[in-house]
Amino acid sequence: MATTKHLIAPSVLAADFARLYDDIQMVNNSEADWFHIDIMDGVFVPNISFGFPVMQAIAKYATKPLDVHLMIVDPDRYLKSCKDAGAAVITVHYEACTHLHRTLAAIHELGCKAGVALNPHTPVDLLKDVIGDIDLVCLMSVNPGFGGQKFIEQTYVKIKELRAMAAGVQDALLIEVDGGVGASNAAKLLEAGADVLVAGSSVFGAKDPSAAVQQLKHIAIGTKTV
Repeated sequence: MATTKHLIAPSVLAADFARLYDDIQMVNNSEADWFHIDIMDGVFVPNISFGFPVMQAIAKYATKPLDVHLMIVDPDRYLKSCKDAGAAVITVHYEACTHLHRTLAAIHELGCKAGVALNPHTPVDLLKDVIGDIDLVCLMSVNPGFGGQKFIEQTYVKIKELRAMAAGVQDALLIEVDGGVGASNAAKLLEAGADVLVAGSSVFGAKDPSAAVQQLKHIAIGTKTV
């Protein structure tokens, strides 16, 4: 079976906040590639996570890049704060940006990779005019706001559509999938064209989180599990 060079980004939202340092060290010492950080404002999504002070604390001890997902209204106001708090990748929601092209340019000016997230109901073809300016597209495979939700099957179709749209325009585009990702569907996501798997409950809820990361990292295309 063929292996892929996909990235694993454990979602810190699913970590045990009472022992956050230990969970950060677990990710540092695992085969994970990024830390996935969800910033929620309780307005754009019906939940509040944590803000930049907590993110700065994570960045202080993290030895891997911070992949920051802004689930907030008016994200432009917070781009510099996000960069200053340690972000390497800043992803904003298509649904929250009035002037998306301007927002992507601002992220790049800060020296970060620019990502765009799409809610499950948002079609990928809405990104056609800006696909060349995007480094990463985060496809939400659950409705954003809470972890542990059931994976939305339409995501596979959206991955294929996005990969086809980017072909010849932005071949280096990273397609990230966030929500309900685990060993049971990782291979199928990679076969569809995904590059980055965000894993929350399937990692931090496992008896051995580091082994769960290793399993996801070594998924082989053509199988459902390792």
